[in-house]
Amino acid sequence: MKFVPKGLTVGNVAIGVGIVLLAPIVLPVIGSIVKPVVKAAIKGSLVAYEGVRVAFAEARESLEDLTAEAKSEIAGEPAAEE
Repeated sequence: MKFVPKGLTVGNVAIGVGIVLLAPIVLPVIGSIVKPVVKAAIKGSLVAYEGVRVAFAEARESLEDLTAEAKSEIAGEPAAEE
């Protein structure tokens, strides 16, 4: 079974001409459909990035607070007797 016939055939030429003639009509329509989808994906990515960034900042702040509390408890406790 051959997928690409050898040489030019009338069918191949007709398909090529059809593509060339329809491309200026079809491409703007496809672009007008795809652009909002891509734009929404970018917006979603930005929102997700901002959410993750805030979550990491809060986690870091909590860890710093716990570290400061632990250090203050260590400094405030009397030395352990042996």
